[in-house]
Amino acid sequence: MKINENSLLEGHTVLLVPYNEHHVSRYHEWMKSPELQQLTASEPLTLEQEHAMQRSWREDDDKCTFIILDKQLWTDPDVEEEQCMVGDVNIFLTDPTDPSLAELEIMIAEASYRGRGIGKEVTRMMMSYGVAKLGVKKFQAKIGLDNEVSVGMFKKLHFQEVSVCEVFREVTLEMTVDESVRTRLLDDTAFVKERDYAQTCRDRQASVWCRVFLDQIHHYNRLQEAEHHQSKNSDAVNG
Repeated sequence: MKINENSLLEGHTVLLVPYNEHHVSRYHEWMKSPELQQLTASEPLTLEQEHAMQRSWREDDDKCTFIILDKQLWTDPDVEEEQCMVGDVNIFLTDPTDPSLAELEIMIAEASYRGRGIGKEVTRMMMSYGVAKLGVKKFQAKIGLDNEVSVGMFKKLHFQEVSVCEVFREVTLEMTVDESVRTRLLDDTAFVKERDYAQTCRDRQASVWCRVFLDQIHHYNRLQEAEHHQSKNSDAVNG
């Protein structure tokens, strides 16, 4: 979906950025994990297939995807963006006759980031984005029965269980966005700032160049001082 191709959403602990080509290699490594394949009901793809999937998610009108970044790590411009990746969050508009119905998926791929409230923060941010930008009026979440942590998180966010499929070992939860839910969502995510992704990346890179430039000046000044002291010492000896 092109609507978010240049959107960066800044939360308390995370950044949500569009899924770009330079993210694919790290994402591909994640999805080699049997655990993540089971939790997301996914089949392993080749790297070429993963790149094709990324392009599909960017171009298709029924998919909206963000990559989740560690905000604190990302503030260090020396750290590559791919090294800040934590997971991803997606909205799928699953019914062509009803674009206000959206399936919501979230994956915290890095195990060390689980159990820290990041999933809840990201889910709220994505729901708010879906309501405000995409006109979503009902959210669905389809989760494996074995993924009790994820099921529990969605229930804490006031999703209601509507069905269980024993064949696919999957539970479906829903939330209808009435006016009170919409108000609560937008209030709960009032802290979120939306920024221009490309400009933010340029500013981040510029800070690296600026620091390198200042380091070079500092190094040059130290050389000049050393040469000056050496010259004074030489004059004193010859004087």
